[in-house]
Amino acid sequence: MKRILLLGGTADARRLADALHQSGFHVIYSLAGLVRVPKVDCELVVGGFTQFGGLARYLQQQSIQVVLDVTHPYAKNMSQKAVLAAKQLGIPCWRFHRPSWQKQQGDDWYDYQDDAALLKQLATYRRPLLSAGQMSEATLLQLVNLGQIESLVWRTAVAPKFALPSLVTWLKAIGPFAFEDEKTLLEQHQIDVIVSKNSGGKATYAKLYAAREMKIPVLMQARPVLPSADREFMDLEDCQQACLAAWR
Repeated sequence: MKRILLLGGTADARRLADALHQSGFHVIYSLAGLVRVPKVDCELVVGGFTQFGGLARYLQQQSIQVVLDVTHPYAKNMSQKAVLAAKQLGIPCWRFHRPSWQKQQGDDWYDYQDDAALLKQLATYRRPLLSAGQMSEATLLQLVNLGQIESLVWRTAVAPKFALPSLVTWLKAIGPFAFEDEKTLLEQHQIDVIVSKNSGGKATYAKLYAAREMKIPVLMQARPVLPSADREFMDLEDCQQACLAAWR
């Protein structure tokens, strides 16, 4: 049986780690652990690989035979490091990332690539909901100082590491989110635009459903461009079955 390093931090990763472990593989499940540390039956490593001298060194030390990247679609640095380290050692790197959300009838979505583009697109809105994860202090201050901003709601799973301006309301929240709760949040704060990553999946989709019903525009951050993995999957069951077929 293969020794697998499964790079996780998502619900999909936890499910796949448990399934492969129960099938007899030696799975080491890795995650940053910034939000929460899940209970898994397999071996667990928390906090990244700098503590071990880097990812490539860790792969050597643990005699890893395959890297399975099941990180968040926006975990660009980790996905890049996985491909490079696996190539360096001559072992395969496979990737599963859940499919992106697709625009539906009634959706008012606008893509943006980076913080500079986001600032330009927010120039006409007054009460945004920021739900695209962490943001630098400099970018947040630029948003607040756009001039027309009346209030800004920032929702993340991890607390900011800097003091927030008075116009900013920070909300700690971890999905899954319910439609009625999302609708109430948008109504209470009179949100006129939502900023989101195109994360895919069901856990955080309710805000988009609420935005569609309330006719609120969404600024959607484009997914990062990643180096190609040896095999790539967008269906979790397909990924699991391919692992079982190839590595038994």
